[in-house]
Amino acid sequence: MTYANTHAAVSTEWLAQHLTAPDVRVVDASWFFPGSGRDGRAEYDREHIAGAVYFDINDISDTTSPLPHMVPDPDKFAGKVRGLGLGDGNRIVVYDRSGGGMAAARVWWMFRLFGHEDVSLLDGGIVKWLREGRPTMDLPPVPRERHFTPYPNSHLVRDKGQLLGNLQSHTEQVVDARSAARFAGHGEENWPHKKVGHIPGSLNVPWDAVIDPESLTLLPPEALKDRFLKAGVDLDKPITVTCGSGVSSCLLALSLYLLGHRNAAVYDGSWAEWGLADDTPAATL
Repeated sequence: MTYANTHAAVSTEWLAQHLTAPDVRVVDASWFFPGSGRDGRAEYDREHIAGAVYFDINDISDTTSPLPHMVPDPDKFAGKVRGLGLGDGNRIVVYDRSGGGMAAARVWWMFRLFGHEDVSLLDGGIVKWLREGRPTMDLPPVPRERHFTPYPNSHLVRDKGQLLGNLQSHTEQVVDARSAARFAGHGEENWPHKKVGHIPGSLNVPWDAVIDPESLTLLPPEALKDRFLKAGVDLDKPITVTCGSGVSSCLLALSLYLLGHRNAAVYDGSWAEWGLADDTPAATL
């Protein structure tokens, strides 16, 4: 079995061979959970893959929202990525250094959300790149602005109202990427909240369950498919993914895309919104 949509992930070998191709642009999207003690920008400044620009998911967001790194409007997204030299006609390859690629997957999803399909995750990220002894640098590139034309795809994002409506309609399966403990209501949440647990009726596929713990690459197709099936996910029906703040769930969206499920949507507010709101029910195990 092979991935249905192989374009969504590229190997370190592929990137090494295409790093100087005129249409390829590399993006470092390193980001870490609050309280980790790590700073993605600082680690980028210390070393990154040659030519990589830094994409800050906290900055390229709706900074007027009280919720963390919510999706910005199309004009802001286009302006920000244009300044990074990312735009129409580019093959964009995104990586991070989290050991799995969840933040990179968030950026992958954002580009698709705004209509740019020629975007891929670097499988294994810079961690695998460094393990293989591949070169890095500390000097940032000086990008040339490139026009980016946004074509928003509302099918790829969900809001709280839609998730509340889905409690009655059951139109979409909801798959939660948080840990089993947080899903059950026993683990510590990263964001302010009034309740713990999960959206009633949702299923649980922790984001790190789709990653090989040794290689830090995505599981091969059959094993990846099995992760979802064992959690009760029907891959032939609509799916919305959620998590703590809309980051790690994007790795599930990318995994589903690889398996052929191109339109998995992301609940952008995730538990940072649902767990804090007064009008949202929660279930525990």
